[in-house]
Amino acid sequence: MQPSTRRNLLLAGGAAALARPRPARAATTLNVVLESEAVILDPHFTTAAISRSFGYHVFDTLFAMDDSGAIRPQMVDRTESAADGLTWRFALRDGLRFHDGAPVTARDCALSLARWAPRDAMGRLLLAAGAQFEAADASTLVLTLREPFPLVLEVLGKPNAPVPFILPERLARIPGDTRITEIVGSGPFTFRADLWKPGSSMVLERFAGYRPRPEPASFLAGGKTVKIDQLALLVMPDQATAATALMAGEIDYQQYLPFDLLPRLERARGITLMGLGGLHMFQGNFRLNHAAPPFDDPEIRRVLWHLVDQPAVLQAIGVPGRFAVQRCGSVFMCDSPYESRAGAEALDFSLEKAKAALARTRYAGQPVVMLEVQGSISQTASMVLAQNLRAVGFTVEQQVMDWGTVLARRVRKEGWSLFSVYANGIDMISPLTHFYIASTCADYTGWSCDARIPPLLQAFARAPDLAARRKLADEIQSVAYELTPAVSWGQFTIPAGYRNRLKGLPQSSFPMFWNVEV
Repeated sequence: MQPSTRRNLLLAGGAAALARPRPARAATTLNVVLESEAVILDPHFTTAAISRSFGYHVFDTLFAMDDSGAIRPQMVDRTESAADGLTWRFALRDGLRFHDGAPVTARDCALSLARWAPRDAMGRLLLAAGAQFEAADASTLVLTLREPFPLVLEVLGKPNAPVPFILPERLARIPGDTRITEIVGSGPFTFRADLWKPGSSMVLERFAGYRPRPEPASFLAGGKTVKIDQLALLVMPDQATAATALMAGEIDYQQYLPFDLLPRLERARGITLMGLGGLHMFQGNFRLNHAAPPFDDPEIRRVLWHLVDQPAVLQAIGVPGRFAVQRCGSVFMCDSPYESRAGAEALDFSLEKAKAALARTRYAGQPVVMLEVQGSISQTASMVLAQNLRAVGFTVEQQVMDWGTVLARRVRKEGWSLFSVYANGIDMISPLTHFYIASTCADYTGWSCDARIPPLLQAFARAPDLAARRKLADEIQSVAYELTPAVSWGQFTIPAGYRNRLKGLPQSSFPMFWNVEV
């Protein structure tokens, strides 16, 4: 073991010690390492996956998605809808309480949804249908619409960030563009602000006042019974360091295992690897900046369809064949309900075709500024693309930084051309949730706009059945291949790893620690 690794483990051990309960409590603590540190705790403020993971433990939702993709009641006990689809009544379950002891009321729910909706693509579609949320009484939430919106439950139960989590009224009244600093939810865990040590550790504790649903847990739905006392979220930015700690038994769970250590981890005693397919896979993308040269020119953007070699990128990252889809041209994920081939013939890797296509454009040597996250698989994907860009005549400037700096840089319309990122497949399977489709013509990083897409998204939301939505997904994807908001560099699985002492761990790409016991 390298000295720096030993130091990191000692620091991690120190963080774990800080997170351990007082001896008198004899509490059960799980030490886990997630994809990154949770720094934005306002559940409506960001689309960051780590903030969503934090949110599902501390906050609750009216509805939630189960293992089959169906939307089921969560905080809601009964739902009634008028025959014309314009009025919906939701009766809350008895006994719901916030972490400060206050009962959850329909007014809390109405104000929370009003705060969340303008910040979310699906929420904005609901608002466009005239949605208004009101409390009929303390336990009954009423949604009224100006026109029917068939996906009401899908919107209220969506797992895509920002999630429509419920806040107490005093926090829900804070404008959505201002972060809340008091973190109070009604979920199965409470946030211990007094034990939070940014850069080191965060502690969540079992909420004794939480009342799980009676049915078995299923993905994000069902009974969330917490069987541990504390959940310690430890900060270990280096995946290899965390994997070494997992093998040594110093942590119990690691969300993202490094591909190059998978053979060792598979042989290690006492460890189980969790590598899931389908909707639990990830989609990698190069997000393009349409607001600045050279990718403000659609002809130049479309050259990239010939420059992204998905199998080569996945091989460079080190993804084993069993954890990868070798080539996927569907914007909405392969092996998903809206998998599409419309326009996908454009995804045709060929340096010769790319060079000829670039020569037909007005490209004048402007630098392609690539924002890269140091040490990440996204950086590896960027390096493969950078080589191909240079090979056909692009000027390339690679800028390496941490993810936080990328987040800060990408909100500006100048100074960058593209960045590489990957997201949970469940976020990318629908036109209404795919980050770079749902945000078309909105003020969203990348600023891609084709006026044909927003009406298609509205039609998709109002479509009466799956067949009609699939047809519209094909139309949207065809336009997206012309627009080129992003170019996918692959679909793959990142296995998680956990100690065998954990029983009942939900099998999901989302980290979830209810129903887990040791």
